[in-house]
Amino acid sequence: MLAKLTAKNQLTLPKALVSHYPGAEYFDVTEENGRIVLTPVRINQADAVRAKLAELGMDDADIADAVNWARRGA
Repeated sequence: MLAKLTAKNQLTLPKALVSHYPGAEYFDVTEENGRIVLTPVRINQADAVRAKLAELGMDDADIADAVNWARRGA
């Protein structure tokens, strides 16, 4: 199977190959002995939440305050 590298350094993986990894959206890319190796990875949703909280400038104290506020309303 062939995959063509575009002018923007993008590859389109052959459908026949990708079909072996249903649901995979991300691949870890490494180089081993002159070969490019793609390994499907699953992004942890908790990591995405942590990244978003960091982007918003929220720290552990903010989270604790929010949890305490939510528990008071229950």
